[in-house]
Amino acid sequence: MLDALKVVTIVVVGVMVGVEFSVAFVINRILDALPGDNGQLGRAHGGRMLGAVMPVWYIGSLALAAVWAIAGWHDHGSGLVVTAAALLILSVLMSVLLLVPINNRSKTWTPENRPEDWKEQANRWDRFHAVRVAVIIAAFALLAAALV
Repeated sequence: MLDALKVVTIVVVGVMVGVEFSVAFVINRILDALPGDNGQLGRAHGGRMLGAVMPVWYIGSLALAAVWAIAGWHDHGSGLVVTAAALLILSVLMSVLLLVPINNRSKTWTPENRPEDWKEQANRWDRFHAVRVAVIIAAFALLAAALV
């Protein structure tokens, strides 16, 4: 049963890392290159869509890692799992404190109502997000390392 939990945790966290990496280094770059207001509209739509899914994904990933850490407390690699869970806690805190406030504003923006500094806010979100991606990649790597 613990082996199944480990596999599910690795898959859930790994897919989350892939989505967030894609947002940071592919999707937002594509949106930023679109003409006119299309990029901003795309970011707003992505903020609404992913903003609904990602809280469950982040909390679910953290819960899976925490259960793994508890269930496998005496197993080899448990320190790596605990550290990964701590990094996932950090990613949730970063989300709530840094990224969600910007996302909650930007997902409602249209070309008619966006603030003058909307690009600066989007760039700030991108920078925070890149750091968060690095944190969850590290958590994923630690979880994978705990298997060997």
